[in-house]
Amino acid sequence: MDTSRRTFLKGTAAASATISILKPETVFGSAANSAIRLGIIGCGGRGTAVATSMMNHTDLRLIAIAELFEDKLAKGKEHFNKLSSEKGYSALNNSNLYLGSEAYKRLLDNKDIDAVLVSTPGFLHPLHLEAAVEAGKHVYCEKPVAVDTAGIKQIQRTGKLAEGKTTLAVGFQIRSATPYVEMVKRIQRGDIGDVVNIQAYYFAGSIPYLKWRTDISYDEARLRTWYWFRSLSGGILVDQGIHIIDVCNWALKAHPLRATGTGGRQGRNDMGDVWSHFQILFAYPNSVHMCFESTQYDPGYGDVCVRFFGTKGIAEAHYTGGVYIKGENEWDSGVARGSAETISKEQWALGTFKSSLDDADANKEKEFVSSIKTGNLLNEANAGAESALSAILGRTAAYGEHEVTWDEIASSFDKADPQMDLTQFDR
Repeated sequence: MDTSRRTFLKGTAAASATISILKPETVFGSAANSAIRLGIIGCGGRGTAVATSMMNHTDLRLIAIAELFEDKLAKGKEHFNKLSSEKGYSALNNSNLYLGSEAYKRLLDNKDIDAVLVSTPGFLHPLHLEAAVEAGKHVYCEKPVAVDTAGIKQIQRTGKLAEGKTTLAVGFQIRSATPYVEMVKRIQRGDIGDVVNIQAYYFAGSIPYLKWRTDISYDEARLRTWYWFRSLSGGILVDQGIHIIDVCNWALKAHPLRATGTGGRQGRNDMGDVWSHFQILFAYPNSVHMCFESTQYDPGYGDVCVRFFGTKGIAEAHYTGGVYIKGENEWDSGVARGSAETISKEQWALGTFKSSLDDADANKEKEFVSSIKTGNLLNEANAGAESALSAILGRTAAYGEHEVTWDEIASSFDKADPQMDLTQFDR
């Protein structure tokens, strides 16, 4: 198996060279009907947020929703009908609201849909992504693309199926955030010299779910709190910390070769089995070492940061708190430095404060829509698979508390078993 980014980029460049750039009118018939028509598979919190952002930043129009639970479908309908009304668009047609375990299939059979947002729990991503590509739909899939190595292999096969036919985008929005893009460009051109080691962390609080419900079945309660369960979400490293691991892979143009780690569940009081914290040591090519830490409970501190230590300087990026380079080639993105607590009220009031991720979602969504309209199709399957496998590598090393190599994890066929029959929720 070859999941190296160099191979992926080379293949993508070759495919792109053969694709003609088409005007929206050519692709969709006329300028008047050139809006991308979107369907959502899974309209929970993240799916609703991403689709809303897409509608606010592009001319994309939501026309269909597929959901497992009736209350979420009703809530999604209400939200998007209100948003569509504000924009002068038509309300959702009730015939385009699909409910149940096979709702996604009926949505994908809808010939009016151009593109699909996959925002279901992570363990379902390989299934839903493959089905969307097989249906000929352009697709935007939330990360992680998979929670186990069996799912990774399915994603890689799906990427090959999509090549040159449909856009396949993965929700690593940081790669589209202007400050991060500039920082990575400067790292790669040598502004901080040779990268020697990396400090990275994702310190987050607990996920603010509703209280564990006892008035519904255990399986339904698990699905409604899927972040809490390893087999559904992949755990906090694969589902959340993966964003920063992806930044490291992106900047280094490589994946880790091996990892050791530890962690545990102390500090959590939910009903699930995911860990509360990880400490992982990743070894990248050229003897570059990365120390990664993450939390997902409430110790009273939060920050997301990556620091690249080079022979000529340091590149540092926070979600909130600055993106800059110190050393021989000083540079500052202009994002306010400091913690959320230290950024002054005056800056907030004047609007001079901004997060390093301010334009990340908007840029990513515009790239997605543009790729469809121009015919310059994106295929981020291998990059998404590589970062997910990197996170799985770290997770596996921590669970076993022994060194695991990339070759070992890439050649394995681990499949998480959620022990979940989704048809039980059909009405």
